[in-house]
Order: sequence, then structure tokens, then C-alpha cells
Amino acid sequence: MKIKSFLIFGLIIGVVSLFALYPRHIDDPIEKEAVILRSVVNILDRAHFKPKDINDDFSVNVYKSYLDLLDGGKRFFIQSDIDQLKPFETHIDDEILAARFDFFNKSLQIMNTAQTRVKTYYKEILAKPMSFDKKETISYDFDKMAFAKNEKDLYERWEKILKASVLDEIVQVQLSQESDSSKVKKEEKKPFETIEKEAREKILKDYDRLFERMDKLRREDRFSDYVNCITEQYDPHTSYFSPSDKEDFDIGMSGRLEGIGARLQSDGEYTKVTEIVVGGPAWKEKNLEAGDVIMKVAQEGQPAIDIRGMRIDDVVSKIRGKKGTKVTLTVRKVSGTVQDITILRDEVLMEESFAKSAIIGQKDVLENIGYIYLPKFYADFDNNKGRFCFTDVAKEVEKLKKQNVNGIILDLRNNPGGSLNDVVKMVGLFIESGPVVQVKSRDRSPYVMNDDDRSYAYDGPMVVLVNHQSASASEIMAAALQDYKRAVIIGGTSTYGKGTVQRFVDLDRTFSVPSDLKPLGQLKLTIQKYYRINGGSTQLKGVTPDIVLPDAFNYIKIGERENKTAMEWTKINPAVYSQNVFVINNMDDIKAKANSRVEKNPLFTAIDQNARRIEKQSEQKTYSLDLGTYKKELVEKKEATKKFNALFKEIPGLSTANLSDDLRVIQRDSASIARNDSFLKNIRKDVYIEEAINVIKDLQGDRMTSLSDKPKVNKQVD
Repeated sequence: MKIKSFLIFGLIIGVVSLFALYPRHIDDPIEKEAVILRSVVNILDRAHFKPKDINDDFSVNVYKSYLDLLDGGKRFFIQSDIDQLKPFETHIDDEILAARFDFFNKSLQIMNTAQTRVKTYYKEILAKPMSFDKKETISYDFDKMAFAKNEKDLYERWEKILKASVLDEIVQVQLSQESDSSKVKKEEKKPFETIEKEAREKILKDYDRLFERMDKLRREDRFSDYVNCITEQYDPHTSYFSPSDKEDFDIGMSGRLEGIGARLQSDGEYTKVTEIVVGGPAWKEKNLEAGDVIMKVAQEGQPAIDIRGMRIDDVVSKIRGKKGTKVTLTVRKVSGTVQDITILRDEVLMEESFAKSAIIGQKDVLENIGYIYLPKFYADFDNNKGRFCFTDVAKEVEKLKKQNVNGIILDLRNNPGGSLNDVVKMVGLFIESGPVVQVKSRDRSPYVMNDDDRSYAYDGPMVVLVNHQSASASEIMAAALQDYKRAVIIGGTSTYGKGTVQRFVDLDRTFSVPSDLKPLGQLKLTIQKYYRINGGSTQLKGVTPDIVLPDAFNYIKIGERENKTAMEWTKINPAVYSQNVFVINNMDDIKAKANSRVEKNPLFTAIDQNARRIEKQSEQKTYSLDLGTYKKELVEKKEATKKFNALFKEIPGLSTANLSDDLRVIQRDSASIARNDSFLKNIRKDVYIEEAINVIKDLQGDRMTSLSDKPKVNKQVD
């Protein structure tokens, strides 16, 4: 059935009471859940960019999504459990509209029974020695895997699951003892029987903790999951946050907290890294990345704790800690490999979140080039003295102009986006004036956001570096400069592809409900789409660079397009735009020269080969349970990674230097000096920056419409 239009104006002209429409039942234990569900559905219908019909098809999708969330690994339910839930498959839509929870309640009952059943399995299985000489395998292709036919089938599945865990633990211990750096004497090395027994004991403790945490899951945790299986049908960025979830989201181990500096969110049984806080310990360590799934957490000198099924706030509390202490995370990378990452906890230094620049060059190619690194499009509206990225970048440009640089490289790699207003102003630093981005709200004509200031700050050659993690505002910046033919965009096959904007709506402030039901939580929903000035959307497709370079993620599935409920790519009419500050008219020649250099560069060849290896690993769904085979494969992967990482050294002739205006701040303390040294050293090892320097040189001959010989007209910066 199509969603009904409830009489509510909360998002438009005021606040109304839900209880004018739905009377209270004081003794109803799920009354608050009903209010939350009605509130969420009403807001989605009234304000989401593209509302959905809540019908049988919608119901089927929620059913699939929720089952996947409950038991995506098919380790708990058996077919008879699914048979009990199947009748609800096309009726969840009716329950949503009536704010009933028959399906949800039934699922909790079945899940609790399933967990109790499986508890007996792992204890029995891990109590007996295991052999690893059979040529058997385990599959992790959960999409193609059926639910266990019966309890016997499920028990056998758990035998393989636990055997794989024990096998990995055994091999890790063996490799540690056999490594060149191992301090274990030959006569002190443990025999296989001891290693195997200790491995089983360790895995047993891991699963004991897992089920202890699962038993502590609250109904409200499952309810949030259920509601989000509803909201995600609209798009992957629309979600419900319970009060505690919103607090976790806001804190996110960022700011000036003592921890590792990463934002986390629940991802089924595990916890996923959604963002690395620029300037934080994880960012400096450089191995932890957005998309990594955290499997275990170990405190310094203590065994790792399996965090499967752990509440997000419990995970955060284990990862956070005092400055100067270490924490080790066992993570599953996007490529599918598992890696231990040790991070020294520290206070997250916000200075590293701001724009900064350097003078770079390469001997016998081109010297004196300006390099600006922008980690995000930040804007501090809550502080009278807050910093804005537009102002900071404008200042960096002015400093570089004083050095008479031969070109500017703007690095937006891994930039997740941010302030739209700052994007518009920042594009205006490099053009006279004109449209920057088109924004469309629901059922309204697009409106154009313009840079109305006819002055500009820089008229020379320009390159913008992007990658697969450059998203949202970064994509708007790159797209605008590309459409204007103002800069050469360099990166992987595409940027992330997020062309939508979200807003948080506080349910307490939108609907009038009795105080004893508050707080209700918040809803983050998509309200607009961005469009390029050429009329195309960055949604799904992202921005395709002018020069596509080999990249670690070029061949794997990544980005917005991999979200099943991502909004579609659409197109609108282009805006009217042109600029005459610096127009690139020989792009084909520039591409040809770049492609020729890339083909001859052994580092790019190695990056491409490594990308193919990552693609192959990400596609691997079946693993051997034979000790010899598994160990051989693991050693080969580790050796390949070690060999690849060893290739990245400082590039001959690539030079870096700080601007004189920055030295006083840089030299204020040893920590600042160390951070700056690391910043410059990483530039000198960056083959993408090396290629950007070459492109700047190629652009030197394309100053056809540059206004360099005319009076400078500068942007006014407060």
C-alpha cells in the first residue's frame, strides 16, 4: 500500500503532537518504539529527497536487509527459523504503517533461541584437538550460501568456522617463531601440540566474550538496527540514531580526546572505521583506513579481545585510552587481508586538520611549485574565532604567490568533503566569477550557487590530486575546475561518487511528545542532490580525472555505487559558465605525455600490479583448512606486501621546503618539527606528486588565456 499522508507539519511550519492522532497506552511496553517509528516514517515522507512507496516490494527489501544484519554469516539460524519468519516477508510494510512490531518481536525471540543453541556448539568443538591435514576448505561467500538445513548441518558449519579461527592462530604463532626477528631460541620453540592447544584455548575465550556481549545487547539496540533497515531503503546515508548512537557519532573518538582519532560505526557483528580524523594518531600511523573492519582489540602487553557483537560504546571505550599508551587493532582491510595495526594513543591535534603548503620541485624537471594540502572542507561556525578552509587556502595561495611559484598543486586525496559555502568561495580563488555547483531540493527547480566576486587570487597552472576517497565537497571542487578547464584533475579511475547532502533532524524538537518518552533520537536524512555546472551529477559516477593513474583501488568495488540503495545518477540542464583566467586548451597533448611517462615508470607498474593482487584477494571467498596450504598462501601474501612497500623510498631529485612565513610556527616545539618532517618526507616519496610536477611543467606552455601580464586582481580575504 502507498504510504499515507499524516497530518503533520513539524518540518515545515511548526510542531504538532503525535498524540492528537495516536492516543497513549500507558501500559504498552513498545509505545516509545511506535512513536519513533511513526516520527521517522512521517519525516521521510515529508522531507526525503526521493520518498518511497511503502509497499510489498519495500517490505521484501527490509526483510532481506534485516535478516542479513541479524545473521549475514549464516551462523545462527537454521531453515526452520527462516520458515517462521518468511510469512512476514511481504507484510512488514503493513506493520510499519500501523507501527506494529510482530515481525520484530518474532525475530528477537528466534535470535535469542538461536544464540542459546550455538553456545553449546563452540564449547564442545573447541574441547577436542583438531587436525589440519585434510584437503578441505571453508567458504565465506555468504550471498550464495544457504541457511543450515538443520541443527546437524549448523553444527558441522561451526566446526569449520572454529577450525579456521584456530588454524589462523596456529600459523600466526608459527610464523612469529620462524621470523628472522624472533628472539625465541630453537630449543624454546613450542611443539605443534602445544601451539594447537593454546590456540583452541584462546579462541574459546574469544567466543566466550562474544556471547557474553551478545547476551548484553538491549532491545533498543536491535530496534535501532531494525529502524535503520527501513531508513536505508531510501538511500545509504539516511539513518536513525538513538540518543546513545548520536552521542557515539558526535564523539567518534575525535576532537581533542585522548585516543586514536577515528570515527567508528557498527557494521553487523563488527565495528567499521568510517573516517580517520586528520591529525590524529591513526592518521599519522597511516595504516588504518576508512572501510577497515575492526575484528580484535589488544591493550599493550595483553591478549587481543574479539569485539564481534560488542556494543559500539564498549568498542570505543576499549580503543580509547591515556596518551602515550598503545593499542593494537586487528582489522580486515577492504582488500580482504587481515592486519594487526599498533597505534600510540595521543591527543588529537587539530592543527593537522587545517590547510598547509610547501614549496616543491624536481631537479631537471621544474622547481618552485606550490603544494597545498587540504584534508577536509572545514568550517567552524560555533566559534567567533573559528577557522574556515576558504580563508586558510586563500592565505596559503597568497604566501605561494610571494614565492613566484610556477604552478600550484591542490591535494584533495582522502578529503571527505565538508562546507559547501567554502567550496564555492574556494573555486572563486581561481576564476573571475560564475557558477560553481547546482543544488536541487525535492520537487523544486535547481538553484545555482555562484562565486559572485569578479576578482581572483591566482592565474597560473594548476593541478588537483584526487583519489577514490575524495568525496562530496572535494568532488564539487574538482568537477567545477574541470568543467571550467581551469585545472588538470589527476587520480584513480574516479572519486567516491557521493552527490547528496544530509541534515540531522531532532525528533524531540520536531514532534510534541510527553517528556517521559524523550529522548527519541535523531534522523539523518538526504534532502538534496548536487549537480555539476555541466549538468551531470557526481552521484555514483563521481569525477573521472583527466589523467587516470594506477591506484591500489582501481580494480575493486568501492565507492557510492557499491551501496545497493544508492540514489541514481541523473542529469539536469547545464549552467552558463566560462572563465578566462587560465584555460587549458591542449588537454589531449597533456594526457598523452602523462600516459607515456606512466608507462615508463616502474613504480606505477608496481602499483598497478599490486592493485591486481588486491583485486584477486578481495574476490577470494574460499580458504584452505589444510595447514600447509593455508600457511603457504599467508606467507606469499605477506611477502608480496613487504616487497611492494619496500619500493617506496624518497624519489631522486624531488625536493621540499617550508615557506619562510611558516617556520616560526613549525619550530615552536619538537612535536611540530617532527610532524613537519614527516609531512615533507611523505611528499618526497609520493609518485603521484612527482607526476603532478610533470603536468605543471606541461602546462607552462599553455598560458594562452592567462592574465599574468595584466594587473593582478586579488580576492579579498578577511
